[in-house]
Amino acid sequence: MTDPSRYWFHILKRSGPEARYHHAARLAEKAWQEGDRVGLLCNNEEDAEQLDHTLWTFRPDAFLPHEIITTNDQTPSTKVAALTCDPSPQDWDTLIVLSTRLPTAAEQFKRLALIASNDDDSLQQARNQYRQLKDLGVTPQVHDQRSG
Repeated sequence: MTDPSRYWFHILKRSGPEARYHHAARLAEKAWQEGDRVGLLCNNEEDAEQLDHTLWTFRPDAFLPHEIITTNDQTPSTKVAALTCDPSPQDWDTLIVLSTRLPTAAEQFKRLALIASNDDDSLQQARNQYRQLKDLGVTPQVHDQRSG
């Protein structure tokens, strides 16, 4: 059985991709400050570029050094990266999933966080990913910000 304290689903009160990117940036910063190598899995390069902008600007007093990695043959040169390729558990301590797909070997990451915004498409995607994780033997902790 996989340790559930390593896997989280964050369901946001706000809707839209900007809310997800901002929350992901905050999670990435926290993990990075703890010394983790942090990958943020995106659907495509356009999403990675939007996330890139958020990682540079989400806090007026700081930024999160990072890069965009689009192929598995790229060697990470920073401890934080927006990814459009399937990440390896050996390269990243924390993986934050913003994509519609789970990574291969999702259950092998040291930490895994999935973020859903409060809109129908994002919530349906979260339900599907939750079921996929359960099929892999992972029951993530759910942090639902919609209530309270």
